[in-house]
Amino acid sequence: MPLYTYECGNCGVQFERLQKFTDPPIKRCPECNKSAVKRLIQPAGIIFKGSGWYKTDSRSASSASVTGNNKKEKKNESKSAESKPAESSSSSSADD
Repeated sequence: MPLYTYECGNCGVQFERLQKFTDPPIKRCPECNKSAVKRLIQPAGIIFKGSGWYKTDSRSASSASVTGNNKKEKKNESKSAESKPAESSSSSSADD
């Protein structure tokens, strides 16, 4: 059941009521008993569902290994980039 917030236009008191969707809105103020009550708009509560939303959730083993593989690939790329100039300089000296 949703929680509705009401405000009295006469005395200014605000109050909350748990009501069903099918219940009619409250018309009278519980403090001054005048019929100057209106329902206020409140922001909706957010519920996060599914994996990855909570602190206790962790990445799956496959995604963790992919991240680890990317680091290894970067190290291999830097090693191969360093070794390429050495190969090209040795091959150019062999051509002379």
